Amino acid sequence: MFFRKKSKTALDAARMPRHIAIIMDGNGRWATGRGLSRSMGHSAGAETFRKISEKCNELGISCLTVYAFSTENWSRPAEEVNAIMGLLRRYLKEASVSLIQKNVRLHVIGDRTNLPKDIVESIEEIHKMAEQCTGIRVNLAINYGGRREIMQAAQKLAYDAVKGLIDPEKIDEAALESRLYTAGLPDPDLLIRTGSEQRISNFLLWQAAYAELYFTKVLWPSFGEADLLEAIAWFQARNRRFGGV
Repeated sequence: MFFRKKSKTALDAARMPRHIAIIMDGNGRWATGRGLSRSMGHSAGAETFRKISEKCNELGISCLTVYAFSTENWSRPAEEVNAIMGLLRRYLKEASVSLIQKNVRLHVIGDRTNLPKDIVESIEEIHKMAEQCTGIRVNLAINYGGRREIMQAAQKLAYDAVKGLIDPEKIDEAALESRLYTAGLPDPDLLIRTGSEQRISNFLLWQAAYAELYFTKVLWPSFGEADLLEAIAWFQARNRRFGGV
């Protein structure tokens, strides 16, 4: 786990990561450094998300999961949370259509319990629209927490066991994985975090067990195609042993 400088390494099309996960950090600092409001940073970050999603689709990446709003983010100032929810409303109505037109299967994962009703309705509509697409699966993690996801999966297993739908002695990793938000998707091969911090912050705790962790000082709104390609080149240079020799 270390920071990388940009280079011009060519990519190997045969060794592309199937699933990329991104912690989109640095929106607020990007805006503050430019004398803008934090909400402007989140708006710029949303545009970066659209561009990176499209580039991943062009590269043939099967799945992209991005951390947009965590269960802990509700503790931020109410003004900032409201601005993020407003941006989310606008994004779900506008940018989602643009992505779907480019054959991107956009989904929202996370706990919908605390989300406003109109946002939940927009999410359900987008999921229906995405059924017609065959390109990259893009997961937008909203009100997401890795611990909560695992806890809820465990609760589902417990309910099914009580109902006699599953034998507790036969519960295995596959049974739990089938009850996660990412059920049926490959685990992330590459996890990118922008903005200098070096932690995964309760993101995809189960799924990222063997992900390669790539940290960059680039703030998310400034993260461009060249930065994405650099991260993938770094991933392709890794020797992935998965606990073996």
